[in-house]
Amino acid sequence: MKSENQKLKLLEILNILCTKTDEDHLLSTQELIDALASRDIPVERKTLYSDIECLIDFGFDIIIEKRKSNFYAMGSRELELSELKLLVDSVQASKYITHKKSIELIKKLEKFTSEHNARQLQRQVFVAERIKTNNEQIYYNIDAINQALSQSKKISFKYSQWNLNKESEFRRGGESYIENPLGLAIADNNYYLISYSDKHKKIVHFRVDKMSSISVLEEKAEKHNINIAEYTNKTFNMYGGENEFAEIIFHNSLINVVLDRFGSGITIHKVDGEHFKAVLNVASSPVFLGWLMSFGNKAKVIAPQSLVDEIKKITKEILDLY
Repeated sequence: MKSENQKLKLLEILNILCTKTDEDHLLSTQELIDALASRDIPVERKTLYSDIECLIDFGFDIIIEKRKSNFYAMGSRELELSELKLLVDSVQASKYITHKKSIELIKKLEKFTSEHNARQLQRQVFVAERIKTNNEQIYYNIDAINQALSQSKKISFKYSQWNLNKESEFRRGGESYIENPLGLAIADNNYYLISYSDKHKKIVHFRVDKMSSISVLEEKAEKHNINIAEYTNKTFNMYGGENEFAEIIFHNSLINVVLDRFGSGITIHKVDGEHFKAVLNVASSPVFLGWLMSFGNKAKVIAPQSLVDEIKKITKEILDLY
């Protein structure tokens, strides 16, 4: 008499192959039959062969190795192991995903591979010591912001900050912000809302993990054309303010640092056996100046004079502190 679970047979075969097998771990025909029997699904060898062919015809990449008995394994998947490892690394590194959500996400990613390969992903998990946000609402924040963006609606939210007691408190005494969302951006390993402020009449940004009580309002948002990538570069990298070309002499040991930061399209010239000159399109923002001064005597600005004077001023202010 057929088991009532026979209707689930193809799904169970697929589930067994996905979770128990990969290219290094195959199951024999008898092992598949036994696994199905443990699920109260009796099946004969000939029927199993037909079922496997049916799954292959549907498009699943099932490996068949013919030995004394056939051996089966799931071949290619939606996400390969190398891709899963990359995603796990990204989840671990993301400050805007909480510790709890990181673990949950990685557990979900493990379901895209076999139990054997999932152990490799588990060995990569080092979330505990990473700096993470404490805001469990960030997923819902992002959903609400995307909803507002798709509907061109304004949003309201409360925004928090740390005080000297290391406690989180609301800015503006808990008064809600009303903003025109323009887009979302990831920069400096944080998620940001880019918006137009009616109050300040300019483009502003907010850390999404510091937002709470987000509501999508009925009021239509004002439209402003903005290049999110360009805004992100200027605000969070080295391009804030008015750009100008600077000539900087670097020690040869910094060639990789300079090219990694500004790209291989910049102009460089050999100065002597130990130095090269780079012509960079930059702005004298605090981020850029801090980056430049971190190299000490291995980087020297020679033009324009305004940038030289700015560095002298900052250097003197620092020296006066000591």
